[in-house]
Amino acid sequence: MEWTQADEKIKNDIVDFFDKDTTCWIEEKAKDIAKIMSYYRCAMMEIETKFKVLNIEYSLKNDRNPISSIKTRLKDMQSIRGKFERKSIKMSLEALEKEINDIAGVRVVCSFPADVYEIAEALLKQDDVRLIEMKDYIKNPKPNGYRSLHIIVEIPIFLSAEKKLMKVEIQLRTIAMDFWASLEHQLRYKKDVEFTEEMAHELMECASISATLDERMDKLRNSVGNNE
Repeated sequence: MEWTQADEKIKNDIVDFFDKDTTCWIEEKAKDIAKIMSYYRCAMMEIETKFKVLNIEYSLKNDRNPISSIKTRLKDMQSIRGKFERKSIKMSLEALEKEINDIAGVRVVCSFPADVYEIAEALLKQDDVRLIEMKDYIKNPKPNGYRSLHIIVEIPIFLSAEKKLMKVEIQLRTIAMDFWASLEHQLRYKKDVEFTEEMAHELMECASISATLDERMDKLRNSVGNNE
């Protein structure tokens, strides 16, 4: 496998960030890390394609697109190191693949709450997708009001001489959930501003309004469907 400019950038970024001992390990393993990260990137592409295919199928069947947008992200090395530290795990290539499930991430934004569950179920029915974990923060929101359906799956990617099983974290949410989550992150982590309990309470109120909006829009969708 050739050493590309993208691989070199990954090496330089991660070498610049870590302490001396970790840097020595990374310099030695940088090419292997870049290779693994490229596999995760391929896995993201596979999942993204699966959702795009489902969106096309549902648009033909139901005359509308249940998916509003799809975004992908590959976890940066700073976040990966933070995971290792929080889990108190020694950094290794084996631990990277075994212990961290959200290196590759796909976020799917749907129109209605019912779409979230329907699209998730359709994905999980595919015979090359294995469910590892599911956390339903829609039915059971986080204490701060966050709502989303999180699933971790394992899928195969096919290389020239082998098949690799890779994990991908998928977040499925509605437009309202995504709007709230994006703004909540901007407000809560704004630099040089103290986030107060009053602000947290106001965000919870907004989350409740968002949930009510989703519920009413779902009912409205059902009413429109019944009248067709």
